[in-house]
Amino acid sequence: MPVTIQHQPQDQEFTAALDGHSGELAYSLPTEGVIDFTHTFVDKALRGKGVGEALAKEALAYAQQQHLRIRTSCEFMKSYVAQHPEYQPLLDKQQ
Repeated sequence: MPVTIQHQPQDQEFTAALDGHSGELAYSLPTEGVIDFTHTFVDKALRGKGVGEALAKEALAYAQQQHLRIRTSCEFMKSYVAQHPEYQPLLDKQQ
C-alpha cells in the first residue's frame, strides 16, 4: 500500500498516512526564498517503511518547484540531504 503524502500549507507541514498511522514533516519560512525543515515525526508503527523518505522527497520536490533554498534544522532532513548529493545545490548558504 503506497504512502499518501499531502501538503498542508496552512499548517506548514507535509503529512503522511498509511494503514491508519501518520507522519509529518514540519517547516518554516524564515525569510523570503528559504524553507527550513524543522521537524520530522513518524508513528512508531510506520518507522522503517520509507515514510520519512517519502516525506523528504515530497518536501524537497516542493522546494525545487518553488525555487526555494533549503535549511535543515531537523536532524533527519540534514542526514537525508547529506546522503543525496542531488539536493546539495538547494542548500541555503546562510544556514
